[in-house]
Amino acid sequence: MKKQPQPANSGNELTKSPEEPPSRQEKPAFPIVGIGASAGGLEALEQFLVHVPENSGMAFVIVQHLDPTHKGVLPELLQHTTGMEVFQVVDRMRVKTNCVYVIPPNKDMSMLRGVLHLFEPTAPRGLRLPIDFFLRSLAEDWQELSIGVILSGMGSDGTMGLRAIKEKAGLTLVQEPASARFDSMPMSAIDAGLADIIAPAEELPGKIFAYLRHLLIIGKPERPLEEKDQSALEKVLILLRDRTGHDFSMYKKNTVYRRIERRMGIHQIDRIAAYVRYLQENSQEVELLFKELLIGVTSFFRDPAAWEQLQGVALPAILAGRPAGCVLRAWSAGCSTGEEAYSLAIASKR
Repeated sequence: MKKQPQPANSGNELTKSPEEPPSRQEKPAFPIVGIGASAGGLEALEQFLVHVPENSGMAFVIVQHLDPTHKGVLPELLQHTTGMEVFQVVDRMRVKTNCVYVIPPNKDMSMLRGVLHLFEPTAPRGLRLPIDFFLRSLAEDWQELSIGVILSGMGSDGTMGLRAIKEKAGLTLVQEPASARFDSMPMSAIDAGLADIIAPAEELPGKIFAYLRHLLIIGKPERPLEEKDQSALEKVLILLRDRTGHDFSMYKKNTVYRRIERRMGIHQIDRIAAYVRYLQENSQEVELLFKELLIGVTSFFRDPAAWEQLQGVALPAILAGRPAGCVLRAWSAGCSTGEEAYSLAIASKR
């Protein structure tokens, strides 16, 4: 029997007292699923949540485009769908397992060390991207235990958030556009090549559970590569080189192996030797793995120590002795989406 909403502190809002954030040393111990939805999202959310067991061991944070002038009733509506407790977020609420958290109307939301923080929107309505804003913080905070889900909605909000989650080796899922009432948001993520799994909303929870069970991602220890795994890994690298012309043999092997494990988890493949066979039989998977290994990991002033060295030592040395008004050209190689190039320009102007 589903739990009914409990009396709220005020009006119809389901709230919970915020708690102190965990210490900086505390490590993420369970997956957090960030769900983005817009127009037509209520139906998709209900289809998703009804297939999540009460004791999933995960937490679910919902960011939906809401009318800022209307009182938030989404928690009450969703509480009739799920046996998990559903809360409308209040500032500095800590995320716990087996709970659902819903963004309030007219707020942006971020996360730091497992604690949700609310912000007053700065962008005008229509230009805000609250789903991207939250998913980026989720990726940064929860790393490979971050899971992003994009459901029915108009526009492209959520696409950049999924990119951030993929950069951190998290899992990304998108509602099958044909099953969505509005397919713009799902199609945007799919067209950008950011969807690990595409399925109807009611099938997405099962895909998440299968992926996590397969990888044993919770508490999985780091381990050295065994000799047989090393041999299979080298075969993967050969197939990648033959297909794409790129040699990944000098990449960090554990990093490459983790990316391969993600693909194995998505396809429910137990052994890397079996994945080698799968690559041999599916040329499209070679291309997908190639893109996975080259996922752009970038941000403004990434690697602060390097930028401090550039601004404090390298640039002054280059500019010393040059005449006023001289032209200095700079290149940023492999700058992904441009943040490094713009950072270089900003650093040069300071």
